[in-house]
Amino acid sequence: MRKKVKPNYSAFRRLKTKNKGDYMLSQEQKRELLKLARNTVEEFVTRGIIPRYEAVDPLFKEKRGAFVTLHNKGKLRGCIGIIEGVQELFKTIIEMSIASATGDPRFGPVTAGEIKDIDIEISVLSLKKRAGSYTEIELGKHGVIVKRGSRSGVFLPQVALETGWSLEVFMENLCESKAGLPKTAYKDRDTEIYVFDADVFGERGEFL
Repeated sequence: MRKKVKPNYSAFRRLKTKNKGDYMLSQEQKRELLKLARNTVEEFVTRGIIPRYEAVDPLFKEKRGAFVTLHNKGKLRGCIGIIEGVQELFKTIIEMSIASATGDPRFGPVTAGEIKDIDIEISVLSLKKRAGSYTEIELGKHGVIVKRGSRSGVFLPQVALETGWSLEVFMENLCESKAGLPKTAYKDRDTEIYVFDADVFGERGEFL
């Protein structure tokens, strides 16, 4: 039985990030993952089945976190992902594609009639690293996780570019709105801060 994973929810629009990290996929790999996500959404929404996929590329067998985001005519339609790589990347893409289409609590399930208007964006995440201080965060490059006790929250790199927030405002919103912590919790020693990079690419326009 496949291990259950707890997804994270994060809304963001298609934006170019500053990331040039060490976990960049080739154009061919990006096309293959987008094709996998597209096929998964279409098959599950229209026929209720999960398509079979045999991963050949060794990279797709690595355990990596990823987010799948769906837009309908430019508007967010679903976004679900996992930060930690608990299963192979291709399995995560399949699972998060279905979850984004049918399980985002902010939206109803995607319908068969919407498929033609849906475009897909994928964010493949690097391993997270503990930051010594919030001042180490590079807005637009780093995704950020804050954690204290059982409470945690995450912003993907795109959020900083989308909002135009300063570092302090970014962290305040992450702590308060995502983690349910006091605004200034990121300054406390008891709060853990992690950063990660994301390779972001989508069906519309150039790869990001």
